[in-house]
Amino acid sequence: MEYIALGMSDLLVSHTAFGAMSLKDIPDEEQAAILVHQAYDGGINFFDTAHSTPESEKRLGACLHGIRQDVILSTKSSADTGEGLVRDLDESLVALQSDYVDLFQYETETILPAPGGKDGIYDALQQLKASGKIRHIGLTTQNPEIANYAVENCLVETLQYPFNMLTDAASRALVDSCQQHDVGFIAMKPLYSGLLQNIPLAFGFLHQYENVVPVWGVRTSEELKQLLYFEAHPPVVDDAFRKEVERVNAFFN
Repeated sequence: MEYIALGMSDLLVSHTAFGAMSLKDIPDEEQAAILVHQAYDGGINFFDTAHSTPESEKRLGACLHGIRQDVILSTKSSADTGEGLVRDLDESLVALQSDYVDLFQYETETILPAPGGKDGIYDALQQLKASGKIRHIGLTTQNPEIANYAVENCLVETLQYPFNMLTDAASRALVDSCQQHDVGFIAMKPLYSGLLQNIPLAFGFLHQYENVVPVWGVRTSEELKQLLYFEAHPPVVDDAFRKEVERVNAFFN
């Protein structure tokens, strides 16, 4: 497994991240635990979830018993006030059976947290970090204006944003901007919400970007085995590969 530094944070994360929101779709807790430990044994140390999926948080917390100290744990809140943000985090910590999260991401499409803002979100994030309940601060959004402003003004340490072989040139420019500003880039929707079926092609495209950490929503052991295989044996990116990417991109766009 390849590990990379996540932007300006001190987090050294696996280049393949486990999107734990999908744990809520697994039939029972035992199967969820098997999948999480299969990922951990395969070298994945970055697990991402969200307060909006409490069942997934609970399952992930239970699955990480005994290995919590060895993984990077991330969750999110979309609260619209600082007080709500604190409440969400406290509930998440109970569900995750942890005293802290390594990365706490503010999830928004409309609010840009700013120092001294009336919503109190930015200041609440800083206070939570000072208290040790969160170790690093990130932003999750699909709004390009919010994403670019936050990155260019170094308001956060990481950005989670849609990125895959079907996203446009502006998204690729945002990846470059994150690298320039030392902001960690976490790619959501690596398969474009299931629209992309060719995992080797999707994986190979993302693997070209050294600063991009894709979050894969894994639901089965076979899916995970495939991702771990390509992590160990990345697809060759040659002219034929690039032509296929261009063909698929043209088909969908």
